[in-house]
Amino acid sequence: MQLFYFYSSSSPSALSSSTSNPTFSLFSLSHIPKFSTLSSPRISFKSLLCPPSRLTLPPCSTNDLSAVLQDLPKHAEPDEVFPKLENGERFLEIRRPVMELDNDLEGEEGETEKKEDDDESSKDGDIGGIKEGGLSIDENLEKFAKKIAIFEPERDESGPREKLLSINLDLALYRAKVLARNYRHEEAEKILQKCIYYWPEDGRAYVALGKIFRKQSLIAEARAVYEKGCQATQGENAFIWQCWADLENKLGNMRRARDLFDAATVADKRHIAAWHGWAILELKQGNIKKARNLLGKGLKYCGGNEYIYQTLALLEAKANRYEQARSLFMQATKCNPKSCASWLAWAQLEMQQENNQAARQLFERSVQASPKNRFAWHVWGLFEANLGNIDKARKLIKIGHLVNPRDPVLLQSLALLEYKHSTANLARLLFRRASELDPGHQPVWIAWGWMEWKEGNIATTRELYRRALAIDSTSESAARCLQAWGVLEQRVGNLSAARRLFRSSLNINSQSYVTWMTWASLEEDQGNAVRAEEIRNLYFQQRTEVVDDASWVMGLLDIIDPALDSIKRVLNLEHNSFYKTQDSLDNMTHARSYSTNEEFLGSSSRSLEGNSRFNLDAFIKEKLSLDPSKLDDQMETSLMSIARSRGSRKPWRSKNQMQ
Repeated sequence: MQLFYFYSSSSPSALSSSTSNPTFSLFSLSHIPKFSTLSSPRISFKSLLCPPSRLTLPPCSTNDLSAVLQDLPKHAEPDEVFPKLENGERFLEIRRPVMELDNDLEGEEGETEKKEDDDESSKDGDIGGIKEGGLSIDENLEKFAKKIAIFEPERDESGPREKLLSINLDLALYRAKVLARNYRHEEAEKILQKCIYYWPEDGRAYVALGKIFRKQSLIAEARAVYEKGCQATQGENAFIWQCWADLENKLGNMRRARDLFDAATVADKRHIAAWHGWAILELKQGNIKKARNLLGKGLKYCGGNEYIYQTLALLEAKANRYEQARSLFMQATKCNPKSCASWLAWAQLEMQQENNQAARQLFERSVQASPKNRFAWHVWGLFEANLGNIDKARKLIKIGHLVNPRDPVLLQSLALLEYKHSTANLARLLFRRASELDPGHQPVWIAWGWMEWKEGNIATTRELYRRALAIDSTSESAARCLQAWGVLEQRVGNLSAARRLFRSSLNINSQSYVTWMTWASLEEDQGNAVRAEEIRNLYFQQRTEVVDDASWVMGLLDIIDPALDSIKRVLNLEHNSFYKTQDSLDNMTHARSYSTNEEFLGSSSRSLEGNSRFNLDAFIKEKLSLDPSKLDDQMETSLMSIARSRGSRKPWRSKNQMQ
């Protein structure tokens, strides 16, 4: 078998750009029909090249193969360049050309090597591809070819980024969530940073990492994470915008929060949390009509939602439109029968109307919807305590603590209940355990201080109030603490200290009627009637009055009118009655409502009647695995476990506080 070789470049330009390292192709003559030898004068290599080139190549034969091997670089062995096949034949191995360095980066060694290469190429014109006297390569094109990595792929010393499966992201996010729940924030942060590195387009990692930073009071870091997430997702992730807006809202940056909520709704107009959060912001600012407008848009774009209906119902209750509020609460519980918050809000409405039996049945519905919800057991227990059912109230709060052993609020309420109806020593024990559960919970220290004040321990009360203010001196709880402390100093005769404390409280919350009137009473008791009148006038001058009217229904209907057919199904409104009256909420039909709700309510305009069939003992035994006869023993065991864990568990502190 006879062999020959030729340049594989198909054009002069390609050949010129590759003269520094030519690529050879090898063929067997057995694959060429009608020709058996290379001796025929009619056969030329130009006929084998496509397309024809104006460059002339030297004729080759099998005898030239040895010369070619001799002209190869000295360090390359023939077996390395032409690896042997199984039958002993060799073929040319195509090697990736290496990009030469720029002239600026070449040193003396580079120039020496270049000079040697030029000498060799001048000696062996055949191998260089162009003989002496042939066409010369353009120098500018040669420099350009050296600088541009045409054949050289991108090389990353750290290696290519590995493409992982999405299931790894889900597992990593869950692990980070568990670590953060156990206050192992640094480990969770490292996992989330890796998630952001491998999956930068997924917004869940940014949301979770921002939440961890917020728990540690690292506001700047949280804001940076949200900003980075919005850039990585090209502003199309509404969850990141909404979390960022919520952060700015809590910091008091209302204008910035509005812009971010707006961006969230633009990114996804069906993101209900953005509409609801924006509406709550406007409610706190007293913009009732704006809030109703936003809630209406939430219904328009997102359909029926329990939180939207619940907020609208609370607005109706605040405006003394109780029938509309009941209808909206009905819609909220229909959207999600497992919504404990909706049942609780409805129960508190009935409490205000003194429909105690109806409120009790609604509390029963709330615990059935969410058996481990701490708010349900807590509010129900306070409701029974206000009615004088002390034993039942104590039992309900104990159940709530046993299913939520890390919640200090339940222990705080139980301590106040025991102080009023039992002994102060038992109340102190409960307060101490609550403070050990969460040392940063201000209401526990304030309530404990109030109890010690009632017991006549003034020095202890001052110390407890100081500890409460050391946690946060700008919160609403701090304002109440300062007001209570001011009353204490007023009672013991420190009037100057009392005035300073009242003034500090009003600097935090200028809308507190109790603080203004207490300060005015102090001045009046001291014979400063003029000063007392000035204080009262100051309160009325700076008071922010929130005015609501009944015209919001038409505004809501104006919003949803373009999507009337779909909204009618959401609100369960009849098409005819929608146009017959302005107040459409009064004419809501419940023909499709759940039969259980119909039996439970009968009519939204009537109070709930009848005795409850709810068996509390059987319920907690079946759903919570609690023995009703051993609640006291289990409570004592829980308190002992809190005391034992006090020494082993260090209270969490933010980095800002440690500095």
